[in-house]
Amino acid sequence: MRRFVPPLTILLSLSLAAPATAEVAHTVQPGETLWSIAAANNLTTRTVAAHNGLVEDAQVVQGSTVRVPTVVEGYASLQRTGLVAAPAASAPVAAAAPATAAAPAPPAQGGYTVRVGDTLSGLAAGAGVSVSAMAAMNGLDPQGTLVAGTVIKLPAGAAAPARSGAPAPAPVVPAAAPAPTAARLGAGDVQAVASEYGVSPSLAAAIAYQESGFNNGMVSSANARGVMQVMPGTWDWVQGNLATHTLDPNSATDNVHAGVLYLRRLLQDSGGDESTAIAGYYQGLASVRNRGQFDDTQRYVANVQALRSRFGG
Repeated sequence: MRRFVPPLTILLSLSLAAPATAEVAHTVQPGETLWSIAAANNLTTRTVAAHNGLVEDAQVVQGSTVRVPTVVEGYASLQRTGLVAAPAASAPVAAAAPATAAAPAPPAQGGYTVRVGDTLSGLAAGAGVSVSAMAAMNGLDPQGTLVAGTVIKLPAGAAAPARSGAPAPAPVVPAAAPAPTAARLGAGDVQAVASEYGVSPSLAAAIAYQESGFNNGMVSSANARGVMQVMPGTWDWVQGNLATHTLDPNSATDNVHAGVLYLRRLLQDSGGDESTAIAGYYQGLASVRNRGQFDDTQRYVANVQALRSRFGG
């Protein structure tokens, strides 16, 4: 979930390369990244990311599962996500088949890795928000030390910080709820929660797939976590204002509850306009209303809408 809250992942080789006949499930080890897992299997990061429904810069969490495809499977995943062109048909057809796969998600909006010399107050001032708001959004102590490498979310549309051109240190994920945990749900799990709250099951499943590929271990480059990519500040706001029971920050299912409750509120606040609610889920509804949909937001909305056919329309 790459947005403002309301009114506020040492190169380790795999022991075996992927076999020639089927994908293998790999448990992420300390220090591994998508790049290291892909390189150990003679694959590109983009291929492994596409096969797992992730963006290339996704940060994988120790203990989570990454599916390592064969070359054929990986290429098929790249075709499905539109990253490589599908082969031309061997015979003429009357009309092209409609696309059923969306392009990869845009880069996390407002994601920033703290550089040496950055301060929370300086980043907040540059983004035009208060220190307390910046801290709450990212699950940080406003009085604490901001560690270099901390992955944080900046407001949608905020100017890049002064040090953003400097090399970024190894990313550090702040210890805040919700916690990324080694769990992967299915579309049916997300759809069941959506039905409970009167939200379109296909819409919720499409957002969950676009955001994380149903992987609760995923942490974005903007500090969003879990199946629904919930920001710490959004988690706290949902818990305090929308949830009817205490949500478990370590639960993949409760991550879905938080994301769906937030989505339901966006649908209510947008008068049932699904495209606006989807845009709000990515960019923040206030930003959408005040600044319009950014280009990457429009792409995100199109991706989610295109994915819905996979989950019942």
